[in-house]
Amino acid sequence: MALDAASLALLGQLAEQGVKPFHKMDVFQSRSIMSSLRDLLGTGPAMHRIEEVVLGQGKERIRVRVLFPDVLSKGTIIYYHGGGWTLMSIDDYDSLGRFIAAETGCTVILVDYRLAPEHPYPAAVDDAWLALTWADAQRSALTGSSDTPLIVMGDSAGGTLAAVIAQKSRDEGGPKLAQQVLVYPVTQPDLNTPGYLDPLNQGLLGKEDMAWFWDQYLPNVHLRKDPQASPLLATSLKGLPPAILITAEHDILRDEGEAYALALMSAGVMVQRRCFEGQIHGFFTLLNLLPESATARAFVVQAIKKISKAMSIKQPRCIGKNKI
Repeated sequence: MALDAASLALLGQLAEQGVKPFHKMDVFQSRSIMSSLRDLLGTGPAMHRIEEVVLGQGKERIRVRVLFPDVLSKGTIIYYHGGGWTLMSIDDYDSLGRFIAAETGCTVILVDYRLAPEHPYPAAVDDAWLALTWADAQRSALTGSSDTPLIVMGDSAGGTLAAVIAQKSRDEGGPKLAQQVLVYPVTQPDLNTPGYLDPLNQGLLGKEDMAWFWDQYLPNVHLRKDPQASPLLATSLKGLPPAILITAEHDILRDEGEAYALALMSAGVMVQRRCFEGQIHGFFTLLNLLPESATARAFVVQAIKKISKAMSIKQPRCIGKNKI
């Protein structure tokens, strides 16, 4: 299927405005361009409460934003944002986080992990892990119960972090995850797959852009084969939590996302997957700009709600007044 009309219109508008590909800008120009899209996404639903928390010490400190949709919630979603491990922040994801919180009934934690090239691999992985372990320790304060589901989620580079953290939690005896939600994740470092080479896939993210992001995040090409950078290259995927995996038809990351879904299924992991036809990389987060963003989010929300319902607690939950 060809690119849909909304995607074509968006790409045309960006071209008319003279927006350059990422690999033709420096890091600061790229960050500025992405931040300029923030106002176009609109504001998400009102929350019952929002808290900002600082985790870590010294130069390794990060902030997280906790979105509470109600007094009690049905689970906790730790969300890792996209941006090639180099761009974006939780401020860019505030609207999306609010929608996910309101629609799933789960507390959403947006993680402002340290960005490359100032903080190259494995800083983002370390920060993602810190946020997960903190959320696990705070589960009662976050939801009203210590038995609600804990879910990791992310898109693009954030989807990679979610997949990596799911593996790390399994391998290191970390928190038990109910689900991993992976939206067009980076899963391997090979830039010569059919998806990368297809000229119809060079939308918001092209092959040269991805090479540029890898160079910012992990300049040592040999280390890119580490499973904590490329989760598809893990020795085993057995024992991982159920996955929701979304890909976009016209995305250079389509093939590796689908390959990860198939590898998970071969390892006995339950996977719900869907490739969205006519869509480009980034469509999931472009709320008001691309209509299929809402369709994809509804697909994710339904799957999360099923997990939350299956793990619903039958006994009364304590409503604590303590803030985290």
